[in-house]
Amino acid sequence: MKVTELSLPGVKLIEPTYFEDFRGYYCETYSARTLHEYGIDDVFVQDNHFLCLTKGTIRGIHFQNDPHAQSKLIRCTRGSLFDVAVDLRKGSPTYKKWVSVILSAENRKQLYLPRGFGHICMSLVDNTEGQYKVDALYAPSHDRAIAWDDPEIAIQWPPIAPVVSPKDQAAKPLAESDVNFVYAGGEG
Repeated sequence: MKVTELSLPGVKLIEPTYFEDFRGYYCETYSARTLHEYGIDDVFVQDNHFLCLTKGTIRGIHFQNDPHAQSKLIRCTRGSLFDVAVDLRKGSPTYKKWVSVILSAENRKQLYLPRGFGHICMSLVDNTEGQYKVDALYAPSHDRAIAWDDPEIAIQWPPIAPVVSPKDQAAKPLAESDVNFVYAGGEG
């Protein structure tokens, strides 16, 4: 695997190595041993799978507040996603900053988000599927969303008409959120 630190410390782009021949391919999409070499020691406890039927479907900005915060390892298994990590840690030098990558079935890349970051994505084509691992189980009482179009965060979206769920349409901006992540200096 090739692992690259992105512009938000702790957020990493992971590119698995694919071994291909006339039969198809083989790869490790997750290896605790390999990721440990790059400082990722999360124990993932749940896998999630989603389908976006329509191009432009937005999911996020989602996170779970402490003590049930989640790190995530995200990949796209069909279609293509504009995938975004947002630093929600108060006091962080990159607080409210975001970084985006294109995840697709073709490029086979993955995005790792440590705890303290929000996640949001937009499908770039119809019938896009994504899968992600989390290191904490779903906790409905700690589940949160921030407005996908919050001007304070100002994500630069692809020029596609957004399709947004009622839950995400009702999400409040960051300034009105009860997000409880706090930056502990020096951490990723």
